[in-house]
Amino acid sequence: MLGHLRLLFDNFTLTLLAVVVAATLLPARGQGALFFEGVTAAAIALLFFMHGARLSRRAIIDGATHWRLHLLVFGCTFMLFPLLGLALRPVLLPLLGEPLYLGVLFLCLLPGTVQSAIAFTSLAGGNVPAAVCSASASSLLGILLTPVLVGLLLQVQVDRAAGATLEAIGAISLQLLLPFVSGHLLRPRIGHWVDRRRALLARVDQGSILLVVYTAFSASVVEGLWNAVSPARLALLTAVCCLLLALVLLLTAWLGRRLGFNREDRITIVFGGSKKSMATGVPMAKVLFAGSMLGPALLPLMIFHQIQLMACAVLARRYARRGEGVRTAG
Repeated sequence: MLGHLRLLFDNFTLTLLAVVVAATLLPARGQGALFFEGVTAAAIALLFFMHGARLSRRAIIDGATHWRLHLLVFGCTFMLFPLLGLALRPVLLPLLGEPLYLGVLFLCLLPGTVQSAIAFTSLAGGNVPAAVCSASASSLLGILLTPVLVGLLLQVQVDRAAGATLEAIGAISLQLLLPFVSGHLLRPRIGHWVDRRRALLARVDQGSILLVVYTAFSASVVEGLWNAVSPARLALLTAVCCLLLALVLLLTAWLGRRLGFNREDRITIVFGGSKKSMATGVPMAKVLFAGSMLGPALLPLMIFHQIQLMACAVLARRYARRGEGVRTAG
């Protein structure tokens, strides 16, 4: 059986599926959840520290000034997703009911992820400096823009969201940007050591993804991922999330090719423009929605988040294998 699975999936994908099963059967709770959250935060900080030490100043400047790529990622995150959510309303509203449809639309209005977008971009061989700049800016912009979009499209009161903005910006800076800047400042001392250990960086990439999947999926299971709606409605919602992700992955890949971006930039666009952040979405939902609205608002995000992690992990490995094949042929 294991041999047949290996023909379909690589070792990392099988490990990822095992982590999902483990989180479903043995989710982290209480002190265990706090422990894994701390380990995950440390792994993400180490990942960003090593990327900061690995990237040259020129590469970072080039990534920050790659305005065409950033505009496309922002457009996919804050325009393409909402337009798809609105366009699918005639189908999704009768299929899911109004509460879950509003949850899907809320999902479409959220900013993209930071750590997983960068980790997948690195794993796939994409433009990491541009991914760091684009994902970080998207997350910070979303803290301000998402409540406005929610107020316009969902008619939800957003006044209370303003108080969380500075806190969210501080958390992003502390967890992601500070390790990255620290690693880059130490590049003259440790840059050569990091450059010689690309395999270690790849393991940190993969390890951080596995930890994010376990902690996120555990939290979803503990919050009642499998009990909030009927099995039939849950299956429909899962299919909708799969369809939404597939549409965005196809459109981001097509737009990257159509607009003439190179392979590394196209990878960054796919992983930067197709994701939605549960780390940002859960606190926002708790501020924007009250009482019985909170569960339906969060359930589509919890499901979509797990699907995007698993699908993009497989996609990143395929990009990486293709890149290795191109380098070997060259």
